[in-house]
Amino acid sequence: MAGRIRQSDVEEVKARTNIADIVGEHVSLKSAGVGSMKGLCPFHDERSPSFHVRPQLGFYHCFGCGESGDVYTFLQRMDHVTFTEAVERLAGRIGFELHYEDGGQHEGPGNRARLLAANSAAEEWFVEQLTTPEAEVGRRFLGERGFDAEAARHFGVGFAPKSWESLTRHLRGKGFTTEELAASGLVSQGDRGVYDRFRGRLIWPIRDVTGQTVGFGARKLLEDDPGPKYLNTPETAVYHKAQVLYGLDLAKREISKTHRVVVVEGYTDVMACHLAGVTTAIATCGTAFGVDHIKVLRRVLGDDSADGEVVFTFDGDAAGQKAAMRAFAEERRFAAQTFVAVAPDGLDPCDLRLARGDAAVRSLVDTRTPMFEFVIRHTLARFDLETVEGRVAALRAAAPVVAEIRDASLRPGYTRELARMLGMELDEVTRAVRAAGSRARNGAGGGDERRSGGGAGGRDEPRAGGSGPAWPPGPGGAPARGPEDGGFDPAIAVATEDRPFSIAQLPADPATRLERDALQAMLQYPELVGEELLRHGVDCRFGNGTLAVVRDGVASVLAAASVSTSTTGAPVATRTITVDRVVAEVPPPFASIVQQLAVLPVPQRSGAELEGWARGVVGSLVDRELLRQKQELLGRLQRTDRADTATYAMIQRALVEIEGERRALRGD
Repeated sequence: MAGRIRQSDVEEVKARTNIADIVGEHVSLKSAGVGSMKGLCPFHDERSPSFHVRPQLGFYHCFGCGESGDVYTFLQRMDHVTFTEAVERLAGRIGFELHYEDGGQHEGPGNRARLLAANSAAEEWFVEQLTTPEAEVGRRFLGERGFDAEAARHFGVGFAPKSWESLTRHLRGKGFTTEELAASGLVSQGDRGVYDRFRGRLIWPIRDVTGQTVGFGARKLLEDDPGPKYLNTPETAVYHKAQVLYGLDLAKREISKTHRVVVVEGYTDVMACHLAGVTTAIATCGTAFGVDHIKVLRRVLGDDSADGEVVFTFDGDAAGQKAAMRAFAEERRFAAQTFVAVAPDGLDPCDLRLARGDAAVRSLVDTRTPMFEFVIRHTLARFDLETVEGRVAALRAAAPVVAEIRDASLRPGYTRELARMLGMELDEVTRAVRAAGSRARNGAGGGDERRSGGGAGGRDEPRAGGSGPAWPPGPGGAPARGPEDGGFDPAIAVATEDRPFSIAQLPADPATRLERDALQAMLQYPELVGEELLRHGVDCRFGNGTLAVVRDGVASVLAAASVSTSTTGAPVATRTITVDRVVAEVPPPFASIVQQLAVLPVPQRSGAELEGWARGVVGSLVDRELLRQKQELLGRLQRTDRADTATYAMIQRALVEIEGERRALRGD
């Protein structure tokens, strides 16, 4: 087995990879200023985006939970892969050939890369089998539901022959071991040994958000098949049904673009919706729609405001009604508005497309009903509204639903609608809704995040009437800047024993802010600051000890670059100041500070403004240092005996030189 990957290859793959492309497969990113992007953090639930990415520098940082790192760290944390697997995956993505050194160790047959490779090989084989004579039953099933060969190819649909070990033999011939096939869930273990898990079934590949096949869903076709109607891959190291959504790999770009997602109930419903033009449709894989699915969807949806839409489609039967109520139980976890779409005759999207065509599927989604209206009607349907007792009981059941509506401006309208449905006085219904809301607030006790208003965001919940977190005031009572405009929020990054120090904990005084901004410019835009100003900047004294350590790291990198080029006499390239090199220089506890400074956004929007800002903040730092030196010289001048003409003249010359440097900095 190959050993450790050559370090130069690790750096080359990283340099050729745009971290925004990798993060963007999991998180919907938006511009956050020059060279900066932001989105909802994939590592913790939040209502307002605090996860920032710097593509030019190749780093990310969350100002909410403190997670930082590069593209390899992101893959390791997000996909639970080893460092070697992360490098190999990215190398394969760009077609780069890696070189290995001796001494590495193989992690064994169950590692993620091998499981993904086995699933990929199985998918190819299943697709090939769909064209065989034995698969006629599968092709007929697809045809009867309006799917042709092109549709099957687009969604990767395949067929598993009714054979004990056809797939097992095929994959063993590809070099996969029995242990690897068992770990992937492609084979099962019985008294007679291992055998194919899927036999005589139509197969759908289940892919993660990046498009990698992590499992399969199989539909029963034969009457003599004793198994369930649908059989999925069991839980494996790469397949977790509570976190996977079928069709998300195909729908993610349109979901991110339109801020709408349509949640359907099955594989054929996803296919029907996409073919009908509803290309934001996705479905769960053999499990109810739950909290982990919502987390995945919110990141792709960019769900940080009420502008988005989540549309649930359910069958009109009792099971569909029950599924709708389960979805409503988690509705408050979305910032987006939620809707329900149920065809008048109870048809699912696949049957609706067969019966009435593509336009009917699009119309089903377009004529959706707000989730709260659907739930209120469903709640009232359980009571006899022809009796006083029935109406009172219905009011008691429906009032909490109206009280939970997040948008306060909608509550009065739904209260009036509830009064109309019940045929009761508006004042009586209003009192019931207010009482239900009061009970919910008093009963929450801070423990129920849906009722307490924390939703999925917790401490990042936007303030009432605002669109972002309530930043604490800066010096003098002026509003402090948030991460979006180059500042930070001390309220959202409090240090704990298990969390790295955050720059949000730095003092908010102007002196510390100047030191922080100057280091930010040195790390992010050294080429705009320029070599001469950089060297002056790292020679300045810092009042904040934490930032002084980072300054020393930058100075050390500059000094090393100077030594390496001194023999040739060539100027030191300012791009030698990279985040990786500075991180390697500072003590480990300070690495996170460097990474945070590297991703902190700046407010400037144009190239000229950016250069002016970068040189301006470092120049101001140098000017502050020169002013300090001037004051020291003036004090020394006062203490010098005028009879000591040589010393007196020397100090005066030094003062003139300092004033000249200050004028040069200001462009006078």
